[in-house]
Amino acid sequence: MDVINRDDVKPFTTKDSSEIREILAPRNSGIRRQSLAEARLLPGRSTEEHYHIQTEEIYYILSGRGQIIVNGEKRDVEKHDGIAIPPGTRHKITNTGPEDLIFLCCCVPAYEDDDTVMTG
Repeated sequence: MDVINRDDVKPFTTKDSSEIREILAPRNSGIRRQSLAEARLLPGRSTEEHYHIQTEEIYYILSGRGQIIVNGEKRDVEKHDGIAIPPGTRHKITNTGPEDLIFLCCCVPAYEDDDTVMTG
């Protein structure tokens, strides 16, 4: 059994410029086909627009507020919102609030930089 506390995971910057902590992933657990990470964006910051060739993502907002753009469609998002991001879908999220925007990223298959294509 793998039980990993997010405070025990060192953050790193992904290809899209977000800071994440991989809580459960093939790199640190027995999980092989998916990953769960916590992402953090400082006020006024954005990820860079990108898409994933294979990966299907779910973002779940834990705190803060922002704006998500998925294939050109803009939506305001806030705490407790879930966002579906199918493979091949261009997306970018911006922190529009005064506090850190913190969200979970669930990826199937697991997140890999090699599956990330930058578009911006």
